[in-house]
Amino acid sequence: MHPAFSRYAGICASLFAVLHCLTSPAFAAVKLPGIFSDNMVLQRELPLTFWGWAEEGEMVTIEFQGQKASAAAFRQLPNPLSRWQVKLGPFKASAAPASLVVQGKNRIERKNILVGDVWICTGQANMEFPLNKSADGEKEIVAADNPLIRLFTVPRAKSNEPASDVRASWQECRAPGGFSAVGYYFGRDLQRAVGVPIGLVGVYHAGTPAEAWASQSTLSGHPELRRDFIERFERLRGDYAAAVQKFSSESDELKKQGKRPGGLPPKPPVMPSWMGAELFNGMVAPVVPYGIRGVISYQGEVNSDRAAQYRVLFPELIKGWRQAWGQGEFPFLAVQLAPFDRNRNRPLEQITAAPEDSDWARLREAQSLTAKAVPNYALIVTTDVGEKDDLTPAKKEPVGARLALAARALAYGEKIASICPGFREMTVQGEKILLRFDHVGAGLEVRGGTLTGFALCGQDKIFVWADAQLQPDNSIVVSAAAVPKPVAVRFGWADFPVVNLFSKDGLPASPFRTDTFSSLPPPAPAKKK
Repeated sequence: MHPAFSRYAGICASLFAVLHCLTSPAFAAVKLPGIFSDNMVLQRELPLTFWGWAEEGEMVTIEFQGQKASAAAFRQLPNPLSRWQVKLGPFKASAAPASLVVQGKNRIERKNILVGDVWICTGQANMEFPLNKSADGEKEIVAADNPLIRLFTVPRAKSNEPASDVRASWQECRAPGGFSAVGYYFGRDLQRAVGVPIGLVGVYHAGTPAEAWASQSTLSGHPELRRDFIERFERLRGDYAAAVQKFSSESDELKKQGKRPGGLPPKPPVMPSWMGAELFNGMVAPVVPYGIRGVISYQGEVNSDRAAQYRVLFPELIKGWRQAWGQGEFPFLAVQLAPFDRNRNRPLEQITAAPEDSDWARLREAQSLTAKAVPNYALIVTTDVGEKDDLTPAKKEPVGARLALAARALAYGEKIASICPGFREMTVQGEKILLRFDHVGAGLEVRGGTLTGFALCGQDKIFVWADAQLQPDNSIVVSAAAVPKPVAVRFGWADFPVVNLFSKDGLPASPFRTDTFSSLPPPAPAKKK
């Protein structure tokens, strides 16, 4: 062996030995996940789970506000890391900064920790939409310095398996321009009303469907969802693998015969842009089971062409999240899809020329019906803050404010008007239909002129715009000369509803329909001029 090569081999062997020692369990340091960083907010009044990683069998002790607990790290196959987990608490709300100490063979200290309420902010583009792009956002940022609000943003990530950690850290709310505008306004109003520190965990990604946010156990545990999001794609993959195998076998046989294989191998199937559970795995799983008070959600645009499926999917998603956290039926507050004409660039006169059927209206209905499927759920209506030609309207402050109102009522038990008026029942009275509403608060009111957005149909299922009159008892009478025998009413049933019914508490009425028609007759052809 050449002397120079011998020296090189010796150096490599030494380096390998050092690296092996540094990566062996004997040198494994106690580690905390990213969600446990400086500046965090811990959830008050709940037993809290703390976890991390260490050498297998290593005893780890965690201490906070005079409470202390210890546990040994244990191996969970197939995970190569040994995990430790302890419980502390409950703790009372505190705005006085404190430190958390974790002690194993090494010591970790997390500083500037508050105890208050933690809320997950999840969804797609309208939740991700940042404060610095919202209406009056730049002015708000100047006044947004509030160390009693803390922000944690989970980086975008998709995964086939549940991820164990994220690279992120808690930040004091000093310059929150890049954080969710809806989340920020929600947290700002809630902190002012409740008076305790608020932690906001941003878990959002534009352009994403609900199935990507559902857990794998949710999708596999429900027959319809398993068929749509697991079995269907497994079948596509299986068929493709079988086709490739057949092509390969036929090609090999032709080669043995001295012949040249012809044709091209089969093309892989067209798979969806998003697979089921991959965002839950990549972005939600790493922060479970960090203690939380509840969830606010703004999602549904991508699912708008599958409203019937969403009726099942969205409630099951909520149940799955609650099951994953193991904190019971925590509040889940959702935002109804905002008005949007879906890039058709039509003038308002064309939009309101005649009633239309609407996928977005059906998705809004699915969001409303979720209240019947899961408890501790509230839906925020946004018919007054949409933009005709913009999927992500800039008016985010009213959305956050309404979410905060709903949270104060649902999560904190305040006796305040927080739920938007919604349809309760109808009665046919000859040529008219009488409508009654729930959650009218201080009463219903019409904002500007006569009531708009009400349509009526007879047995032919052809809807026409109707005359609607608000009565002193908060009922509404609907009629149309063209429909002498009405059978059903729709309100705000459009991609871009033009409506003006509110409660006197400032909350818009929710769009609804009294029929169950799966489809409507095609519109009459335009008359030739």
